[in-house]
Amino acid sequence: VQLVESGGGLVQAGGSLRLSCVASGTAFSINNMAWYRQPPGKPRELVATITYGDGITKYADSVKGRCTISRDNFENTMFLHMNSLKLEDTAVYYCYADYGGGLHLDSWGQGTQVTVSS
Repeated sequence: VQLVESGGGLVQAGGSLRLSCVASGTAFSINNMAWYRQPPGKPRELVATITYGDGITKYADSVKGRCTISRDNFENTMFLHMNSLKLEDTAVYYCYADYGGGLHLDSWGQGTQVTVSS
């Protein structure tokens, strides 16, 4: 599975962004997908996850209530809607897929930069 993110950019605090991640290749075998982020000088952290089949979602406490993860299985696309953005949301955001059924293989996108300014 190949993953390509888009939608990052520069936004003022309090603003909104929608990130997209398009999956190609053996997208039919995706088990779960997720968004991770890596703030400057910090390790990568989980933002939100979604099961590809039934769409069950989970969120990190830091984004709960401000972000919504969703997917369009027909278009093989995952989204992250981010509202009320804070300075601390500044990070490179990565798309992740667990695919291959029982093989549970990993795939990562190249990342998209989100910068929140005051």
